[in-house]
Formats: sequence, structure tokens, C-alpha cells
Amino acid sequence: MRFEGFPEQALIFYEGLEADNSKPYWTDNKATYESCVRAPMEALLAELEAEFGAAKIFRPYRDVRFSKDKTPYKTAIYGVTQGGGYVQLSAHGLMAAGGYHEMASDQVERMRRAVADGGRGPELDRIVATLRRAGYLVDGDQLKTTPRGYPADHPRADLLRYKSLVAWRQWGQEPWLHGRQALAKVRTAWRAVRPLRAWLDTNVGPSDKPAR
Repeated sequence: MRFEGFPEQALIFYEGLEADNSKPYWTDNKATYESCVRAPMEALLAELEAEFGAAKIFRPYRDVRFSKDKTPYKTAIYGVTQGGGYVQLSAHGLMAAGGYHEMASDQVERMRRAVADGGRGPELDRIVATLRRAGYLVDGDQLKTTPRGYPADHPRADLLRYKSLVAWRQWGQEPWLHGRQALAKVRTAWRAVRPLRAWLDTNVGPSDKPAR
């Protein structure tokens, strides 16, 4: 299936779900979700697979077992590739991102050592600065102070405080969402964030801790 954009009904569907996050709404509009939301997302990811790897789409149902928020459905559709590319569509528009959204304690420690390193740290600094100049947001979970064991006046103290690191670009309800330009936007963003993901893969990598 060739990606031809996200129909306007996709955004209308999520606007309605935000207003009425209930099983009756979902049941009445599930066909719209399948044809106007999920099918275009599958087509978009399929066209990007050759360059960025296979992808999966997250289930639309929320896990409410340990949450105070008991609304049953996610108000966005998310896709993620094997190489760490992330794309999201909601009533508010489209987002494309890359990086390490969550890190275990061993990963955080490896990142801090790399950031503090005289060679690897400045490389990350340059990558982040380049992305920000290009209009990307670069952020993540961050400590309020420099972590223990590192001087508060370290030249990369801001990077040392991060416990996750992601770069992303977000667009609102633009007319081009309904055509193939949306595919080009995601492809361009994933290419732009690739150096960040490569640095993290090289210097941090997967956690050695057992999966929970």
C-alpha cells in the first residue's frame, strides 16, 4: 500500500477521542481508526523500512492497572523502528523523533562517562548543537543538579544531568499532513537525528540489566 497522507478524518477521530475517551466512542469509530489512522501509519512505516528498518505500531489500548488515569485508549498512534526512529500522530499533528527515550541505571552511567570524556563528550555537544540550530528540540529526563562525582562547573554539566536524551520535530495540523509530504518530513527528521542515535548506540548501548 502506497502512503498518500493521513486523511482529515484521522485528526477528527482523535479530537473526538480526546473529548470522549470511552468504549462506546471507540466502538462507533473503530472503522475510522483502522482505515484513516492505522492503515496510513502502516503504509508510511512500510515505505521507510528499507532505510530505517522494520517498525511496529503500539496497541491503542492503555494499561490502566497502575494508573490513576483510567481512560482506556491512547489519544495518539505511535510507530517505532528497529533503529530507534519514532513517529506519532494525534489531534495536535505529527511528531518524528529519535534517541533513547528511557534508560536503565547502567545506561545512564555509561552516558555520563562518555559525556565527561574529552573526546566523546564534545562530539555529543556538537551533535546536539547542530540539531538545535536546525530547529529540533533536544531534551530528556534531567536532574536538577550535576550528578554526584562530577564537578558542578563541568563544561558539559547540562548533558551530564540527562537520564534520557531524545531529539524531535513536531508539526501541527498542516495541510501537507494529508499528502505524501508527511512521509518526506518524517524521513528528513529521522535522517537528521541519526547522528544522535548513532552516538548513543556506540557509547551507551542496551542495558545489561534483566528485563522487568
